[in-house]
Amino acid sequence: MLELSEYLGKRTGETIKVLDELVRIQTHVPPGDNYEKAIDYAVSRFENLGFEVEKIFMPRELFETKNPRLTHLKGDRVNLSAIKNVGAKKTLLINTHLDVVPASENWSFPPFECTARDGRIFGRGVADSKGGPAALFTVLSAMEELEIKPKYNLNIALTTDEEMGPYSGLCHLADLGKLKADYFLSMDGDSDDITIASNGNVDWQIDVFGKSYHSGSSFMGVNAIEKTIPVMNELMALKEKVEKRRSKVPASLVISEKTGLKTLMPVLNITVMNAGVKQNIIPDRCTMKGDRRFIPEENYDDVRNEFETAMTNVRNHHPDLNISYSCDEIYAPMLTDMNHPWIKEVQTVASEVSGRIITLAGAQGSLDVAYAVKVTGLPACCFGIGRRIESNAHADDENIRIEDLVMYTKFLGKLIAG
Repeated sequence: MLELSEYLGKRTGETIKVLDELVRIQTHVPPGDNYEKAIDYAVSRFENLGFEVEKIFMPRELFETKNPRLTHLKGDRVNLSAIKNVGAKKTLLINTHLDVVPASENWSFPPFECTARDGRIFGRGVADSKGGPAALFTVLSAMEELEIKPKYNLNIALTTDEEMGPYSGLCHLADLGKLKADYFLSMDGDSDDITIASNGNVDWQIDVFGKSYHSGSSFMGVNAIEKTIPVMNELMALKEKVEKRRSKVPASLVISEKTGLKTLMPVLNITVMNAGVKQNIIPDRCTMKGDRRFIPEENYDDVRNEFETAMTNVRNHHPDLNISYSCDEIYAPMLTDMNHPWIKEVQTVASEVSGRIITLAGAQGSLDVAYAVKVTGLPACCFGIGRRIESNAHADDENIRIEDLVMYTKFLGKLIAG
């Protein structure tokens, strides 16, 4: 094992080169129309390593049925399944997503190529989540050269549309039965903690209707924006109630240090408000959107009922209001037993190669991994390369530490080789 670790330590340049090649394939979504280029790149590499490789296209009709708000997206929704059976007793499923979020014009470096500066690598997706596949390719190639047999049969799933949801490529592969394994490692995570749980996610929308009229005679119309005030007040009362709750699942250590929050908490957010077309026209409609993140101890039915009760309260107290609303589950919560042998194995290996104790924690965000876990029942955890606060995932100048890329390569090598 020492031989493999030392060998991997000398191949950092190769890993960075592969990462640069992946970053240059612009898989940002929307629109997500370059997925096949990224998948074909991975297909070539896996085939050269002796994997049985399958490109899996999600039918357009299924994609639009499962993702009714994403019908505007163009391009094939393509994913990859790569399997290598080495005759081991257990199979390890490794997954991450190849889609990334778009980049703004405010970057200090070109976003769709890798720039090394001051011990870091900058580029869209280096942390979320192309660094993992780059490290994986290096590990598998090195093991092939050194004739090291994997400890597990390998089932690799590189998928797309995680950044959009709710029905990503990983969800599709789960439903197709392509995720058969005994253990599940998601590389869609950071290296601060090992994520063993995540919050569920519900998207909600409320439409408040009024009557359009000339603003000079606004009393002849009904201002939809003003009519949102009692709705907003009810949501704020619900927010206060919801956010007093706490999970038993520990929060990320870096989140705890920054905020004092010791465990996961549920949140209710108002994130979008659209109304009006011109200053001198009374708006006849105001659309409010937001999300509700719910802890593993909560369930979707209770979250939905709670939201519907709030809307009923609004209607009872303001019968003149004309509103409609929806409340849809995007991802369920995820929770794996902290004492499961697989979790302990990942934690032991991660701590050894990083030289520090890697803690177990939950994520305030939501993951498509949760859907796959719900379908397969696999023990799962997420461990990746970026740092939760400093890597700027989804923000300008996304970056990873080169030392973390080296650490992660050695982590995958030790985990896969045993």
